Amino acid sequence: MRKVILAGRIIVPDGDLKGVIDALPAHIDLSRQEKGCLKFEVIQSAEHKNIFDVYEEFVDKAAFQCHQERVRDSAWGRISVNAERHYEIRERP
Repeated sequence: MRKVILAGRIIVPDGDLKGVIDALPAHIDLSRQEKGCLKFEVIQSAEHKNIFDVYEEFVDKAAFQCHQERVRDSAWGRISVNAERHYEIRERP
C-alpha cells in the first residue's frame, strides 16, 4: 500500500479571505477525523495573509479520493472555490 501526500499552497482572493479563515478550523477537524487521514495541516502564511500552506497524508489513494469527494460537496469546498491551488500530489511507500 502506498500513502498519498499532497503538498503545496492555496492563494485566497481578498473577498473570500474572511470566509476561508472562519471555515478553516472545521475543515481541518473534519479532515483529520476521516478514515485514512494520517496528517492534515493548513497554515496561513505570516508574511502573506492570502497564502495558506497545505500538507496532507492519507494511507492510500482510496482514502485520498474519499477526502477529495467529501471536500467537493462541503462548506469548505464552496467557500474556497475561488482559491488558486498549487499542489504536488505523490505516492510513497
